[in-house]
Amino acid sequence: MTLRLAIFDCDGTLVDSQADIANAMEAAFALHALPAPSRAAIRRIVGLSLGEAIRQLCPDVDTVMANNLVQAYKDAFRANRAAGRVEEPLYDGIAALVAELDAAGWLLAVATGKSDRGLALCLERHALSGHFMTLQTADRHPSKPDPSMIEACLSETGADRNACVMIGDTTFDMAMAVNAGVRAIGVDWGYHHPAELVSAGAEAVAGSVEDLRRLLKGWDA
Repeated sequence: MTLRLAIFDCDGTLVDSQADIANAMEAAFALHALPAPSRAAIRRIVGLSLGEAIRQLCPDVDTVMANNLVQAYKDAFRANRAAGRVEEPLYDGIAALVAELDAAGWLLAVATGKSDRGLALCLERHALSGHFMTLQTADRHPSKPDPSMIEACLSETGADRNACVMIGDTTFDMAMAVNAGVRAIGVDWGYHHPAELVSAGAEAVAGSVEDLRRLLKGWDA
């Protein structure tokens, strides 16, 4: 039997974290007396590793300030989490889909721009940790769309490249899949437009969790 591997992005695919990310980003910029990017701009960089996200949001700041903003963001996010102000709600139906795929014999993984700690806390909060065989984060890899995270998922699970699909909501996810030579399915409930996902390499874009379920169950690896 072919081992099928589904790699999920986290922010914008499993959980809706845009408000939590925007709140921490705004706090980081305020700490350094810089004008905060618009929330629309912040949505566009969700999924990138934090350093790359800061570089895209403010390309004119020097390296020292960029590093300061990265640290300020981390501090703000942790403070918000400690104060109970981080929600990161699961999208409706995601928990059931993950459980169903696991029960059906799929190998499951996560590839995310989150940190190890941030991802672990998020999955633990939603009781999803036990479903995923491998977790790949920005702590150990270059930013998406570099294929490093997918390569690690393939190596750690033993799945074949042509039996692997990357599921995500951004062009970064789709381009990462293309760069790794695996299939890509987009979801339209996240942060980039469906047409962008198709242009970046998505073979299909799910309009709902039920649509994603159908796409995966109908997929003959």
